[in-house]
Amino acid sequence: MHFNTLNDRRGTFSTKWDKMERGFGVSPEDGLAMWTADSDFPTAPCVIDVVREAAEHGVFGYSWVYPEYLQSVQWWMKTRHNWEIETDWVLTTQGLGNGIALALDVWSQPGDGVVIFSPVYHEFAHKINKTGRRVVECPLAREGDTYSLDLDDAQSRLTGDESMLIFCSPQNPSGRIWTAQELRDVADFAARNDLILISDEIHHDLVYPGETFVPMDVAAPAHRNRMVYLTAASKTFNIAGQRTGNMIIPDADLRAAMKHRLATLDYSPSALGVQMIMAAYSPEGADWVDAQVAHLDENRRVFDDAINAIPGVRSLPLQSTYLAWVDFAGTGMAPDEVATRIRDEAKIAVSPGPGFGTGGETFQRFNLATQRARVEEAGRRMQHAFRDLQ
Repeated sequence: MHFNTLNDRRGTFSTKWDKMERGFGVSPEDGLAMWTADSDFPTAPCVIDVVREAAEHGVFGYSWVYPEYLQSVQWWMKTRHNWEIETDWVLTTQGLGNGIALALDVWSQPGDGVVIFSPVYHEFAHKINKTGRRVVECPLAREGDTYSLDLDDAQSRLTGDESMLIFCSPQNPSGRIWTAQELRDVADFAARNDLILISDEIHHDLVYPGETFVPMDVAAPAHRNRMVYLTAASKTFNIAGQRTGNMIIPDADLRAAMKHRLATLDYSPSALGVQMIMAAYSPEGADWVDAQVAHLDENRRVFDDAINAIPGVRSLPLQSTYLAWVDFAGTGMAPDEVATRIRDEAKIAVSPGPGFGTGGETFQRFNLATQRARVEEAGRRMQHAFRDLQ
């Protein structure tokens, strides 16, 4: 499966590697890119085969979202997540970031409050602010290594002008998988406050042994009239550059509103992206994902062993995703000093915890979706950078 074959992504227009020096002051010549959430693995062979066949065919004309694509999404949700969907529920977007922006455009108005539970994927707040909406930040409660919802506190933060809730499931950055009851509680909270609920489920395939992901629609089907589910093959198969994601919308009125907006924008998906996802959402693709998760499972063990050996540093145990959420609070160091050591001594580009909102102040997020040798090297560099704590 070649998950441990080292490759060089520098000079390929890679955001992760080619922007790390500009964004973090870490040179790609001797640094490690462990920030933005894509992997360093070539995608599944069945996907590469489709790209090769398309190149050999040589014609890249207009196309349409044919039924086979929708059926492949339907098959994947059923076989991988026990989620029964109808093909006509599926609309395509230019990735999930675009899906969130479209949702804000269609189902909220400038000035509306939009609820998020922090710490959470930083693009939620960025997109809310960029579209002229107001971030309503509701901090998660932390109990040891686990985050939980405090919906009573969240309720106290609402002022009545909120129109939407954007929810992350599985949770990024902590990798927490919500229980079916917690998902129902969130859906009930949205209903009580008349909020459209956008459930970002992009990491749903990257779940570790012994854990089970439950789609929001499976947990709370009674609230479909206000639900929009965002999924994609991009994280799972490392094809985010194809800019193709799904909005799954069971409610006919919500779906009609989004279809109208897509039509006014003259939007259609990438033909090659569609073909790649059809190949990915297959038995061959499923086998590749299982092998990838096994590789990531060992990566998280190696990384956690190294990081948790540093006094005062704690890598929270992951249930899903390939994003390690590391707390430096026990070191007593100011966040700026932690960041400086990681940048200048360890020479690792990571995602700063404060960017994820309240609760992220003492954290840094590390991307483990790379070759084992790089994870081991990251552990050695981190231990050296904090060697005075040993």
